[in-house]
Amino acid sequence: MQFTSRRKKFITSSQGELYGHPLQFYGQPPLENIALAEFETLAVDRLKLLKTIENLGVSHVKLSDQYTKKLEAESKALNFPYRSEVEDRKPQNGLSEQEKRRKDHISHFILRLAYCQTEDLRRWFIQQEVDLFRYRFNNLLPKQKLEFLHRNNLQYDTISMEEKKTLVDELINSSYAVSGITVEQQDFYKVPFQDALDLVRMRKVYLKAGYAYIPHQDIVTIVLNDFRTRLSKALALTARSLPAVQSDERLQPLLNHLSHAYVGQDYSIQKNVGKISLDQIDSLSGKSFPLCMRQLHQSLRENHHLRHGGRMQYGLFLKGIGLSLEQALQFWRLEFIRGKVDADKFDKAYAYSIRHMFGKEGKRTDYTPYSCMKVILSNPPSQGDHHGCPFRHSDPELLKQKLQVYKVSPSGISQILELVKGMHYQLACQKYFELTHNIEDTSFSLNHPNQYFLESQKVLGGGKDIKRETDAPQRSQDNSATKGSAAARGAAANASQGLDEMTEDLDSFFQDA
Repeated sequence: MQFTSRRKKFITSSQGELYGHPLQFYGQPPLENIALAEFETLAVDRLKLLKTIENLGVSHVKLSDQYTKKLEAESKALNFPYRSEVEDRKPQNGLSEQEKRRKDHISHFILRLAYCQTEDLRRWFIQQEVDLFRYRFNNLLPKQKLEFLHRNNLQYDTISMEEKKTLVDELINSSYAVSGITVEQQDFYKVPFQDALDLVRMRKVYLKAGYAYIPHQDIVTIVLNDFRTRLSKALALTARSLPAVQSDERLQPLLNHLSHAYVGQDYSIQKNVGKISLDQIDSLSGKSFPLCMRQLHQSLRENHHLRHGGRMQYGLFLKGIGLSLEQALQFWRLEFIRGKVDADKFDKAYAYSIRHMFGKEGKRTDYTPYSCMKVILSNPPSQGDHHGCPFRHSDPELLKQKLQVYKVSPSGISQILELVKGMHYQLACQKYFELTHNIEDTSFSLNHPNQYFLESQKVLGGGKDIKRETDAPQRSQDNSATKGSAAARGAAANASQGLDEMTEDLDSFFQDA
């Protein structure tokens, strides 16, 4: 894949062959030229799609009607393939089917580059891509499924009619939705049982002499295992190629940013400055702070000090909920003076860093509160630290004890720990929100600690307490996905590249004296 300043608007003959089927294994990387602005836009759109899949996979039964409808609606909104029928005609307000397939293909490989960097990222990416593949494969017409198998040389041995007649009773009793009539009308595949462990686990297939007999409608399980294996190997190979990619000054900042990407509201825009008073913070921490910030606040009150990682994470959060610069200086000074730091040392060692965070010193940059992805994936806490995500970085037993202290019900704790076990840390936090606010289902997807605070205030105050403008500017990724101008998208890309650099620069000001 190469990068230019212009996007090709046509589909070549080789692309037509590559995108001739609605589904693919992503075995062949894209070879066309692509602009950096489009590179970021495609990646962010796919990331939004995968985030939707993660949320739906926990809140709905996979492939249920509601799951399918919501995923189809999101695919349609983001201009990804969502129907089995081929539509060569370009809609008035969207992309043609071929253009959607091109977008799907290129965006997959971009995120493959971004999410091959660590084991956690690879695991998350594989799971969401497998769920997306399952949805799309099941949405294919029967003839398209056969065509897909043939295109990818997936040759599975079908049993003979004689063997089928011999095993007819066993096949009917062990296979879902198979009767005496349908068993004769469909193929059964004989595969090693280890290739069909999901079906074996659910007791949906007949086992004999180490082989599973799989009806045609369940072949998706085998295809999924093949897809998972291929993608896992491809990510490992991609990770080996990272040094070559990291040498490209254009790509590496974008890829790092994508792996920590947040596509929601920008909480550095302070519409609520001064609406929070210092004497409210203790009360708000117990009612409306996410667990990560509640933990930091409690540690600060107990120890009268936080290390620089905790000060950055908590300080930017407080700034985002509306604490002014003057309030922030007063808040940190009073707390540190209660510890081992006198007023003079605070002014010399810490006050400058707080003013810098508010854009009053140094580069005068308005620093952005950390998103959930940044808290989870960057700067993990070490011994003596209190920052990070409790759902990601805490020992499960310690997390359980903390939730018990915060009076979460035993059944609720079990639900949270199950999500943590599946590495759904943001969904675990969302479940914590539901349990502590006595609501059954949230109407939002949690991606940011400051979003947690605002949604909590809406629930507790009936939507009237601590209002924030609903049309606040979005982060650069979201802007790039919606602005039509390539120049504007390029500017957004440059802004996103500088974000991590600015945060790293801020790190130096928060080091302990």
